[in-house]
Amino acid sequence: MKLIVGLGNPGKQYEKTRHNIGFMFLDEIAKEHNLTFKLQTKFKGATALLRLDQDYILLKPLTFMNLSGEAVKLVMNYYDIALEDILIIHDELALPTGKLKIKPKGSSGGHNGVQNIIDNLDSEEFARIRIGIDNFKEDIIDYVLGKFSRKEMKLLAPIIEDAPNMISYLDKQGLEKFMSYYNTKYNE
Repeated sequence: MKLIVGLGNPGKQYEKTRHNIGFMFLDEIAKEHNLTFKLQTKFKGATALLRLDQDYILLKPLTFMNLSGEAVKLVMNYYDIALEDILIIHDELALPTGKLKIKPKGSSGGHNGVQNIIDNLDSEEFARIRIGIDNFKEDIIDYVLGKFSRKEMKLLAPIIEDAPNMISYLDKQGLEKFMSYYNTKYNE
């Protein structure tokens, strides 16, 4: 069993906001595979089971972004998932909109949701897909909680639409080849 976590905030008012790119990524996977997320209060999140060559729990923490680690830890412990079998998808201010960077591990880079996961798991040893949302030097909170413009959505659409293929590629090829291929594809 592996765990794929899309970070975001619950509630209609946060749909299609920059901070919810992780939820959008998982929603596209669920749509492609006809999956429905189920509220799991014991996990403080909504989950769906994706069956490929391996089984994946898709998790949307419903704790709000800055407490995401609580939900991740609950699912990780319940299913006895190893750190190397966790993938976090989140927004990244340090990357231009429409670019992404896959990392096998590392610091939070100032992302509070990722930092909370690091704090709860007491480790940085998990992979993540950082999806660029740019940084226009506005008030950061207002910016990340703001809705994507049409132009931004056009730049992000290829990544979101590719989400199911990305996870299938990861499932078949492993993390190293996955990183090499997609870090090149979305940064040319």
